[in-house]
Amino acid sequence: MKPLLWMGSSLADLCSFPRDVRKEAGYSIHLAQLGDKALNAVPMVGFGSAKVLEVVINSDGDTFRAVYTVKFAKAVYVLHAFQKKSKKGISTPKPDIDLIHRRLMNAENHYQRNYDKRRQGESRDGKKA
Repeated sequence: MKPLLWMGSSLADLCSFPRDVRKEAGYSIHLAQLGDKALNAVPMVGFGSAKVLEVVINSDGDTFRAVYTVKFAKAVYVLHAFQKKSKKGISTPKPDIDLIHRRLMNAENHYQRNYDKRRQGESRDGKKA
């Protein structure tokens, strides 16, 4: 199972959700750690691939989202968890999109420093260069 890393306030934000929402989001993220994908996990628009996923959960008339990336071979990063406030349209508000982009860049930097062995002086076969 891949380790799970939480970017910024994403863990605290998810913990503030109602219990049923936390459980559903947690299960979806757990499946990602196992290399699987939950039925309610969809690629997030504007990120160029299916490597940034969002889980959209409706509960008592409110909409909650958990965003994570499966871009990396050795870890899953939770980028953002938030309650969608706007009742107009389905698009994610720009401040949330900008935050996700920043946290994805931070996740990439963290992954390179901590998991990418080739950047740390090892060749593809695991031997020191």
